[in-house]
Amino acid sequence: MRLEYSIFGESHGPAIGVVIENLPSGIPMDMDFIGQEMERRRAKKGGLSTTRIETDQPEILSGVFNGYTTGTPICCVIRNGNTHSSDYDNIKTLARPSHADYTGRIRYHGFNDYRGGGHFSGRLTAPMVFAGAVMKLWLRQQGIEVGSHILQLGNVRDIPFDPARPPVEEFPVIAARTLPVWSEEAGEKMQAVIQKAREELTSVGGILQVAVTGIPAGIGSPDQDSLEGIIARHVFAVPAVKGIEFGLGFGFGGAYGHEVNDQMRMEGDKVVSVTNHNGGILGGISSGMPVVFQAVIKPTPSISREQKTVDMVKKEDASILVKGRHDPCILSRAAVVLEAAAALAVSEALLDR
Repeated sequence: MRLEYSIFGESHGPAIGVVIENLPSGIPMDMDFIGQEMERRRAKKGGLSTTRIETDQPEILSGVFNGYTTGTPICCVIRNGNTHSSDYDNIKTLARPSHADYTGRIRYHGFNDYRGGGHFSGRLTAPMVFAGAVMKLWLRQQGIEVGSHILQLGNVRDIPFDPARPPVEEFPVIAARTLPVWSEEAGEKMQAVIQKAREELTSVGGILQVAVTGIPAGIGSPDQDSLEGIIARHVFAVPAVKGIEFGLGFGFGGAYGHEVNDQMRMEGDKVVSVTNHNGGILGGISSGMPVVFQAVIKPTPSISREQKTVDMVKKEDASILVKGRHDPCILSRAAVVLEAAAALAVSEALLDR
């Protein structure tokens, strides 16, 4: 049976949560580690993220006994406490540009919860982080680690990971920084870009790079269950993700074969490649090299500038000024979310094998 998870709740409802099914029994539930992962996603003070700060304390209702997973479904609830639903009263019929207000209204015939984006809100990534943290604990038992950093924010770039040898020992160091970057100098420049965006009543996007090390060769399939496809499916469940590439990705478009072929050699009794331009996946199947991908995160669509839109009830042109509490940049909080997506995807592929 395939590992599955289902996220429930709305941004301004009483709670959000997740149900994880078909996971292995006997995973040690290290609540300190899970708490650290939740803290990485949580909004911080200092002007780099939204002023909506929630406690994000997971309440496990089922599936855990005496500190270990039982193998039955885990149900986790995270209470919402800091909601300002009145911020949305005056704009409930106006479609916020680049939000899912219009598409959600069409899909659910006007019955969707519009407050804070409802089920489409980035708030719903908190239970995904919980689920990803649980699977990270299982992956560690298999010798697999997941890490990430902000590769680019606005026009500032961090030092990219070497896809053949990601710095596993640096993953905890990077994760603990205010902005998860490898170069602290790049992080300082990125903070200045975020503050400038806030001052100019706008927002800024960027690119996250994720690496998964320790995956054995032979995971995945050459069809709809390709390892790239499984990872992409989980990553695109994260709001604001608009693109993904593996290894060199779109860089292959301007290259010659002799420049980017991953030549192979033996390392003891293990087959490795000198480079890892393919991001650890060949023919939809893991090669035994680290799986490395980049995902682009669009700028937060809620900005404090007047914009053109439509009134979905009156069916006429309108203008909108979005008030409330919004992130000028979500990359600092999204890194752990993409790690969670990667952990869930790789766990699914491993368990499906």
